[in-house]
Amino acid sequence: MNETQLRCMSSLPAGMSAPVATDALHCNNRNVAIMKSCPMSAAPTATPNSWLYLLERFDVGVIHLDKNLHVAGMNDFARRSLPVDDKLPFDKYVLDFHPDAAKNKVKFLLDQAECPVNNAPPMAMMINIPDRMLLIKVSKIGDMQGATTGYTLVFYDITDVVSPEAEGAVRGRDSGETAERRLLRKIPTIKQNRVLLVDVPSVSFIRSEGHYTWVHTGQGSQFCNLNIGDLEGRLDPQLFLRVHRSYIVNLSHVDEIVRDDGRMTLRMMGSTPVEIPVSRSSAPRLLEQLGLSEPVPTRS
Repeated sequence: MNETQLRCMSSLPAGMSAPVATDALHCNNRNVAIMKSCPMSAAPTATPNSWLYLLERFDVGVIHLDKNLHVAGMNDFARRSLPVDDKLPFDKYVLDFHPDAAKNKVKFLLDQAECPVNNAPPMAMMINIPDRMLLIKVSKIGDMQGATTGYTLVFYDITDVVSPEAEGAVRGRDSGETAERRLLRKIPTIKQNRVLLVDVPSVSFIRSEGHYTWVHTGQGSQFCNLNIGDLEGRLDPQLFLRVHRSYIVNLSHVDEIVRDDGRMTLRMMGSTPVEIPVSRSSAPRLLEQLGLSEPVPTRS
């Protein structure tokens, strides 16, 4: 990345934040890019719906870890965004104050930062703050000889991009009322070092794979590092139903219900039909939501 691709904070209009150049801090022998002043005209024009436009307006959370992965410091936005008062993370091992569901994902990010060749993709993940979605990346920091001195974790709060504000939702953690859950309108997925936001209505079904998921649409499948429980709680329950421990289906994409030897499956729409198993415990709710008052006929 050259200097003409970077804008310094002082050259931006008031109230606008510059995106952090996380790729400038690789774990190889490249020099660290230095941000200097350059004319605003050198920057590409960002449309209101582009990622550049959105990132310019996002605050950036920055957390510094020492070489032993203990929290050494963070910027003001990270302090405001994370439950610092509850978790008291300073001088603690970074994984100690994450919920169990997030520990493997954070460890994966840290392991990727150790890789001497690969540049880890940004990972979208849930952490233990109510109904927030963060886009996170970790870079290893080294001294002149290349020895590790610590790590920098950078995150963007992309909640407003992927989920609209629930009507009547309570803002802020200090409120005594319970905030309504914000439903996703886009699902962040990863493909070839890029973050792709998949429109929720286009999703046919979601398949669980350990702590992660695969989001299937008519165009194929995309990897998502949110687990199936995270997604189930953030999708419209009138449209999406978890029919099996490993599957969530979009009911509007169901083409046929099949009964065979006491087992029920759903045949999904598409050029290549896919059959999704339905657990016995999920079958009554499925039939109710589909408005079926009569038993589904058995396959002949």
